[in-house]
Amino acid sequence: MRELRIAGEIAQAFLTARKPHEVYRLALERVAPLVGAAFACVFLRDEEPDLLRVVTAYNWPQRYAGYLGSMRVRLGNGPTGRAVLDNARFDVADVFADPELEEWWDSARELRFRSAIALPLAVEGEPIGSLTLYFRDSEAFTEADRGLLRLVADQLAATAEKARLIEDLQKANARLREQNVVLEGRYREAEEAKRVKDEFLANVSHELRTPLTAMLGYAFLLREGIPGVLAEEQLTTVRKIEDAGAQMVSLIDGLLDLTQLRLGRLEAKRELCDATELARSALTASPLPRPGVEVVLDVADERIPVHTDRAFVLRILQNLLSNALKFTDRGTVTLRLRTEDPEPTPVGRSRGPNVIWEVIDTGIGIDEKHHQVIFEEFRHADGSAARRYPGAGLGLTIARGLARRLGGDVGVSSSVGAGATFRLVIPASVVRAGTV
Repeated sequence: MRELRIAGEIAQAFLTARKPHEVYRLALERVAPLVGAAFACVFLRDEEPDLLRVVTAYNWPQRYAGYLGSMRVRLGNGPTGRAVLDNARFDVADVFADPELEEWWDSARELRFRSAIALPLAVEGEPIGSLTLYFRDSEAFTEADRGLLRLVADQLAATAEKARLIEDLQKANARLREQNVVLEGRYREAEEAKRVKDEFLANVSHELRTPLTAMLGYAFLLREGIPGVLAEEQLTTVRKIEDAGAQMVSLIDGLLDLTQLRLGRLEAKRELCDATELARSALTASPLPRPGVEVVLDVADERIPVHTDRAFVLRILQNLLSNALKFTDRGTVTLRLRTEDPEPTPVGRSRGPNVIWEVIDTGIGIDEKHHQVIFEEFRHADGSAARRYPGAGLGLTIARGLARRLGGDVGVSSSVGAGATFRLVIPASVVRAGTV
């Protein structure tokens, strides 16, 4: 019955306490009277592992209570030190009858205890401290007494360890909450910085177009001989200015499109279009191929209706064609158009087929490990500074961004030296209520 009562008291201490030291205190207050101890202490290892310090005391003589905080017991010294050093119970039925404890006789007289029992507090087999109980009279501890106190020590150690784990978890949760607050603040700062950067980039790109347009206009006037006829060498120089200006306009347009996409300002304006006509228009507006490269249009004669944004699709196809022509030194660049049935939709909804434009080239190809990299802004499959094929690395980023605005996507299949196939997939119509 005493064992059950003590186990219940320790369990109650655990339920009541929130920190390990509270468990020790509450357990001592409940257990020490049950075993008849005059006073008791819980010792734990100090910062110096060879020393033990008092963390909790029960009914300690008042006039000595002020010394508890500074008191230290060395491992191996006295009942407490012996119990922790040997990781075993150490009991003394009569302190004054043991010559080995002579140095403790004065303390025993002052504190008025005659017998003591120290039990190690072990966690996973390692002693972390001691539960030491002091008695006024000499005690001949029976096996039942020792077993009872061993139960006290084991449950106290286990309960305190659970309380420590809970305290550690609470501290960890508090740290996580603090870190989350900091991270949320940094995230908001990063988002604001990104927004400001995008706004700045959009404004600067827009402002650059005005003087650049004027420069190209004057170059055109010079080439046409409006101010006066130029010599052939002068005309060559003017054409170089126009070519460089056209590249700059293309870069600025790309930056504007990218920033508009980031800021969510590009809204698709869907209308009923002909996918075949869109393919022909994109091919007509594409750059001229280099010598030795043939451009092929592989489309059917019939009309293929698609409900989409005409300008978006043309911009995507022009980017894909321009990219294919840039990386193809010889062979063919083919623009193919086809349709395919979409993935099954939920019951009660229907949609038209997917429209697929494929740009197939016989160029240098792309290593599979770079298939995602090439869609990142300002990235190339070849990231070296001395790339053979120059460019800002925005075309595919913009193409995929526009395609996703239309509910589709742009993908690639390719390998090094075997050319590349880029696919623009757009749903022919928006999902609508109906019957499957």
